[in-house]
Amino acid sequence: MPEFRPFALSATYAQTLAEFCVPWQPAAAPAPKPVRLNRELAEELGADPDLLAGPEGLAMFAGNLLPAGAKPVAQAYAGHQFGGFSPRLGDGRALLLGEVVDRQGRQRDIAFKGSGRTPFSRNGDGKCALGPALREFLVGEAMHALGIPTTRALAVVATGDMVRRERALPGAVLTRIAASHLRVGTFEYVAVHHGPAAVHKLADYAIARHDPQLAGRADRYLALLDAVAGRQAELVARWLGVGFIHGVMNTDNMTISGETIDYGPCAFLESYHPRTVFSSIDSQGRYAYGRQASIAQWNLARLAETLLPLIDTNMDRAIAAATAVIEAFPERHAACWLTVMRAKLGLDDSGDTEADRTLADDFLTLLQRGRHDFTNSFRALHDFADGRPQALARLFADDPDAAAWQQRWQARQPQRDAALLATMKRANPWLIARNHQVENALEAAVDRNDLAPFDALLVALRAPFDERDADRHYTEPAAPEITASYQTFCGT
Repeated sequence: MPEFRPFALSATYAQTLAEFCVPWQPAAAPAPKPVRLNRELAEELGADPDLLAGPEGLAMFAGNLLPAGAKPVAQAYAGHQFGGFSPRLGDGRALLLGEVVDRQGRQRDIAFKGSGRTPFSRNGDGKCALGPALREFLVGEAMHALGIPTTRALAVVATGDMVRRERALPGAVLTRIAASHLRVGTFEYVAVHHGPAAVHKLADYAIARHDPQLAGRADRYLALLDAVAGRQAELVARWLGVGFIHGVMNTDNMTISGETIDYGPCAFLESYHPRTVFSSIDSQGRYAYGRQASIAQWNLARLAETLLPLIDTNMDRAIAAATAVIEAFPERHAACWLTVMRAKLGLDDSGDTEADRTLADDFLTLLQRGRHDFTNSFRALHDFADGRPQALARLFADDPDAAAWQQRWQARQPQRDAALLATMKRANPWLIARNHQVENALEAAVDRNDLAPFDALLVALRAPFDERDADRHYTEPAAPEITASYQTFCGT
């Protein structure tokens, strides 16, 4: 059979870090069928979408045909899961095929999810059901359109077999694209099982992938920690700005690149409350909406522990230097959060920092007390600033404190030029991936083989800032009783 070469694949991880992964082959899919191809992303990667949509592309996405240059491996990593350390996790149902340089010169991973058992599967079957695969496709594209760093799905194919969870479900393989799959948990695994010299090798690889400007610096490992902290501070601030709750912020789900990864137990706020949790496995609220920044700091401290021998040969100095980075995180995140909130409130950066934080906090208090929808409330602010006051008037019609807040808000920024209004609009989406609508689309796809609701929602989510009458129903919150009982689940 001639080579299938849709990408110019390399295998830097498999070749450079061979001791931290296991060569493995995907399981054959008995009767693969195409479900959805991300044609825009394919073009971004320099691939021909029509070629990927053909029979060889289908065979590749199902794991039945490996593209030229692929060296599939299951990556090893550890992880603190809900605070408890698991020293050996790894890709239990995923395989890294290799890396491709996209049209912008960025090196990106191509990986399968749901391609069968690996040495890290433990008691799992290594498979993925169609619903979770489509969910990752949908939410990843929604986050990308919102401007939030994220992994993305290139394709979903049905395998032709059934996956048993609570019930038998159609199986699927998802092909995921990421800046890399390096995680805090990767560093934890290498530190525990291989020691400082191996962490040195891994850190150099991470720097080459994500922070090449640090290469050669005497303090590059401390600078790597600082760079990862900066990316995570901004990422979590952006999550908070759109009401996103990750749901499983374990260290194996925190990337070194600063991309969002793993769209299993995740969801978006509707009625605002900082203690909101939608994950079925987060019974203690560890990863609640309002705790995500503190958990990010906790996870970064675990990364710092693995880097200490590299930061300085004197352990006291290493601890002091790493501790300074970790302790600076809350203020760093708060600065990112304020940038996000100023944009959402339509404020320039000339105001007093503490006064602007108080103004933002007070608006969130109004939302929490009134149980108002997070996304629609901020959009109402934008509409008011844009000369359409009706939605904001309806929102606060029964709140006597709202008028005083509104006066403070308007006094803080009496004039908003076109540029500031445009920034405000881009910070306040008209629609998000509302949980009940995502579930309706997935139910239709899985139970009725009807992908029309999925496709319609996907089109809407790819243009989240623009108002369209045909998509207005996507802006409607779920009934309170639905939101109160809504849960998301891990797809394994």
